Amino acid sequence: MSRINLQTQTAPAASQPLLAQIHKAFGATPNMFKAVANSPAALQSMWGAFGALGNGSLGSKLGEQLAVAIANRNRCEYCLAAHTVLGQQAGATATEMAAAQAGQSDDARTAAALRFALKVVEQRAQLGDADVAELRSVGFGDEQIVEILAHVALNLFTNYINVALDVPVDFPKVALK
Repeated sequence: MSRINLQTQTAPAASQPLLAQIHKAFGATPNMFKAVANSPAALQSMWGAFGALGNGSLGSKLGEQLAVAIANRNRCEYCLAAHTVLGQQAGATATEMAAAQAGQSDDARTAAALRFALKVVEQRAQLGDADVAELRSVGFGDEQIVEILAHVALNLFTNYINVALDVPVDFPKVALK
């Protein structure tokens, strides 16, 4: 049971148009957004970040692979479940999403991005030159490196919302590794 109200019709007026957009995008309103709707500013920030990064240079498949790796590391069952579904919708196989959950990939570029993102999470961004050099060695430029960091930040935000507020999972459950 969520530690805060899951808002729908009683959400603040400023959250209502965003909730309508979210409902249209998903065909339903996921519980995470209902929780965040308590704060119109937080909802606008989260939804805007999803939209911006969804249209970013990394592509949605890699974005979803990053999300499941970070969710697993942060033990966020909600995001793990949601992004596993979204990753498959973005073209990843179930095998690719399971590997990403463990921070792995057979693709060198994806594997490097996952290692980097998880190192950012684990070491609180205390990285060295070699960490960025590894990304460059597999073809990532400055735009993509910054975008990976933006994905990390967004996923930390969503993971913390769901874990701290105990938001009920409304996607098919995926076991943490």
